[in-house]
Amino acid sequence: MKTDGSGHDRGHDGDARPGGIDRRAFVARLLAACPEALVVTGLGSPSYDAFAAGDRDRTFYLWGAMGGATPLALGLALAQPTRPVLVVTGDGEALMGMGGLATVAAQQPANLTIVVLDNGHFGETGMQRSHTSLGTRLAEVARACGIARSDEIRSIDEVDALAARIAAREGPAFAQVFIASAEVPRALPPRDGAYLKTRFRQALGLAPM
Repeated sequence: MKTDGSGHDRGHDGDARPGGIDRRAFVARLLAACPEALVVTGLGSPSYDAFAAGDRDRTFYLWGAMGGATPLALGLALAQPTRPVLVVTGDGEALMGMGGLATVAAQQPANLTIVVLDNGHFGETGMQRSHTSLGTRLAEVARACGIARSDEIRSIDEVDALAARIAAREGPAFAQVFIASAEVPRALPPRDGAYLKTRFRQALGLAPM
């Protein structure tokens, strides 16, 4: 059995999460425990996970903008400082938008939590291994950027504590959730950008644009 630099077990293919958390179960429990959160989901599987848990008008599914979930949610958190804002994204998107973590740290929005569902693969392009299967530790990257509360989650039993931190708005916070790499059926949310924007604005009590 291979190990990474910190001693965590790796599979023979380099995947650091054999027997990882069921992504659908984790997201469903997290969203159920955070009914007041404004949610931004990253491209691909994180959006499918959120939709499978139940469509909500306070969820903004980000289509076609890989790497953009955290910057978008940062703007939302700054504009809505009294409401918890939650990003649910994947390791591939987090890797593409790492600069956004430094900007979050510079701004220090207390109401923003970034949750990265890390399966160690680029799921949308054929399940090639991502950098997190090859040694990159995203929670440590976030901490180095200045997000002091950056945790690794390896058990679904940790979801309730995470939800409590989201509700408390004591961030910014970052959670790298080690999920199983098995692919799950797609659950496609609405894809009409104008509809999603209008619905989300109305959920915030804002007039349509």
